Amino acid sequence: MSKAGMYIKMAAAFTILSVGGPVALFYFQPTDEELFKKYNPELQRRSLENRQGRQQDFDNFVTKLKGYSNSDRPIWEAAAQDEARTRANAAEEQKKAAAEIQKRRDEIKRQAINGQ
Repeated sequence: MSKAGMYIKMAAAFTILSVGGPVALFYFQPTDEELFKKYNPELQRRSLENRQGRQQDFDNFVTKLKGYSNSDRPIWEAAAQDEARTRANAAEEQKKAAAEIQKRRDEIKRQAINGQ
C-alpha cells in the first residue's frame, strides 16, 4: 500500500470520528423532557416543586459571576473576598442576635425580680 493510500485512510478515519462522534452523541442523548417523563410521579412532583428555587439559585450564581468578572482581579480572588465578606457579615449578625437574646433575658430577669 502506498503512503497516499494510508494518508487517505487516516483522513477518512479522522473525519468519521471527529464528525460522527458528536452527531452520534446528539442523536442518542435524551432531552430534558424525555428524562423528566422517565421519572416516577413522586420525583416529577418534587422536581417541579424545587424548579423555581433551583432557577433562582442559578440566576444568583450567574449574577455573582458577572460581578466578579467585572473586577480587575481574577474571579477566584474576587469570589474568595466576597465569601470572606459574607462570613464576616454573618458573624456580625450572629453577634447582634446573641446580644438581643441576652438583652431579652436580662429584661425578663428584671421583670421577674421586680414582680416578686
